[in-house]
Amino acid sequence: MARCHAAAGTEMVTLAVRRVNLTDRSKESELDFIDRSKIHILPNTAACYTAEDAIRTARLAREVGLSNWIKLEVIGDEKTLFPDNEGLLEATRVLVKEGFVVLPYTTDDLVNARKLIDAGAAAVMPLAAPIGSGLGIQNVTNLKILREAITNVPLIVDAGVGTASDAAIAMELGYDGVLLNTAIAEADDSERMAHAMKLAVEAGRAAFLAGRMPRREYAVASSPLAGTIASTA
Repeated sequence: MARCHAAAGTEMVTLAVRRVNLTDRSKESELDFIDRSKIHILPNTAACYTAEDAIRTARLAREVGLSNWIKLEVIGDEKTLFPDNEGLLEATRVLVKEGFVVLPYTTDDLVNARKLIDAGAAAVMPLAAPIGSGLGIQNVTNLKILREAITNVPLIVDAGVGTASDAAIAMELGYDGVLLNTAIAEADDSERMAHAMKLAVEAGRAAFLAGRMPRREYAVASSPLAGTIASTA
């Protein structure tokens, strides 16, 4: 894991609060392998199925000194792990009032994203596909609409990335970041995949800033005649 962090060049790592031993520091923990002088910890409320449970978990993360930043998850369906948007919105309102920096994991729904922003969310993190599926971006249109409509907070693709090209596409759409785990953890060579993701994110961002050529239905000569000198004998 530590080698993958270095290969990816990440500056932030999310950590499931409910799956980390926070009380008995004599036992080994994931935290022992994260260089907190270089990497910001983003606690998350994974496996929380109610707003109340997510709020309690966020408070615990802050109480033990992890961070007042929280990746907020309120899961609504056990099979798909899709978020419960109503519970997510409720928890966002409460935690923002308590001084948390809330980054909610949500669907690619523009209306709900705007509600989260109005509730004080510091960013919006729509899924590209179900968590851990590796399917890549399944609804490019919705993600494009979100990016075009939301300019006042960062947008981060969260969940569904399977390989480097998925990350590049997300960044080419203008997203500010990609949050991923399974694509690296389940790769045959995790460290190499982490490095590939770094390159993909950098390339995708550069391509977005460069501005892609327009799509056309027909061929256009790549060596245009305009501006050339023609002569006849």
